[in-house]
Amino acid sequence: MNNELNLFPASSKKGFSLIELLVTLAVAVILLMTAAPALKDFIRANQVSTNTNTLIASLNLARSEAIKRNTRIVIRHKGATAQNWDSGWDIFTDLDFDGVFDSADGEVILRTYTGIPSNFTLRTGANYSVWTGYLPSGRSTGSGGPADTFRLCADDADRFSSRAITISTTGRPRTSTGTSSCP
Repeated sequence: MNNELNLFPASSKKGFSLIELLVTLAVAVILLMTAAPALKDFIRANQVSTNTNTLIASLNLARSEAIKRNTRIVIRHKGATAQNWDSGWDIFTDLDFDGVFDSADGEVILRTYTGIPSNFTLRTGANYSVWTGYLPSGRSTGSGGPADTFRLCADDADRFSSRAITISTTGRPRTSTGTSSCP
């Protein structure tokens, strides 16, 4: 009689054969390939929402500060290209009503926003080509007029999946999906 204890008898050995492993990997690859486009669209939609919310927060901050401080607050784009807000913007008090930040005149920068990610564009119409702002009453104003629309577009998205942020003369921003054009 054999007194040795066999911990791994032949009938209890378990594992995958090479064919089973390859079939499992093939199924996993097929599932990942079908899910990847949906994941990409989900991420892109999330980025569009985040960038839209950043702009809306900026507009709301400027409006509330104009009312609170009882003075005009301006949001001015950075960069030299009119209607291009990709490089970011500054929010500041505009005591001399010229739309330009002048620290010598006692104006104060309230917040600075860096540019949006490079795979997005942010454009306006002619009324907000250089700056937009709010009066102490909470009504909007701009370098060309009181109302306009920002267009936020992803570089690989069509104009139907982009966002439009419209500001009425009353100063209230409103968002909608889809824009008239994307740069």
